[in-house]
Amino acid sequence: MATRTYTHPDVLTLGVRDGWADPETDPTRIDWPARQAAAAIPFAVVGGRPVNPCEKTAVRYGRNELGHWGEALAADALVSARDRQDAQWIVMVERDDGHGWALPGGHVDPGESALEGAVRELAEETGLSLPGASWLAGQPRYVPDPRASDEAWMVTVLCTTHLGTLDRRPVVTGGDDAARAEWVRADTYDTLTATLADTYDGKVFAAHVDMLTRALGTAS
Repeated sequence: MATRTYTHPDVLTLGVRDGWADPETDPTRIDWPARQAAAAIPFAVVGGRPVNPCEKTAVRYGRNELGHWGEALAADALVSARDRQDAQWIVMVERDDGHGWALPGGHVDPGESALEGAVRELAEETGLSLPGASWLAGQPRYVPDPRASDEAWMVTVLCTTHLGTLDRRPVVTGGDDAARAEWVRADTYDTLTATLADTYDGKVFAAHVDMLTRALGTAS
């Protein structure tokens, strides 16, 4: 079987220009001990090249559509509330890259905690600020991201808060790299997918399917 090598052109152009991609094109020149020490999920380096610790992808060498060699740490915000009929709603954003609907989230900046990153991304992508909210940060988890490769992958921390029962949910508006933001009915994962399909002709971002299934449960 042929070994595929691929890095999307945007990584080397827009990614480097906008700061979300490593400018280094040769991974053997990266300080891997420092990155391994900081990693949320341990990974090996073989011949100066990082090795995805959780899966083999369709791209053996290169970064596919991700910018960071090795692990990139993200954080996602799961904000939920119930209405007076006891239906549950969560905040979701439609990605502007065509990959579907996702939880607000993104890369954790240097010096940030995962929770700080989730709260910042929530504000940037939805305009939602929740001073005084009680948050719970989960454990780092590997993200089965369709943009990943064997040498570039995502790990995220799911940060959750529940706003209780509300007569009126706070207004959310898409911003940053979110085409739009909405409160979506999500009593279970099945309810969420049905609502996205019926109301927005949309689907869940592939990288968030497992995370949301576990967080919301299914009808069965």
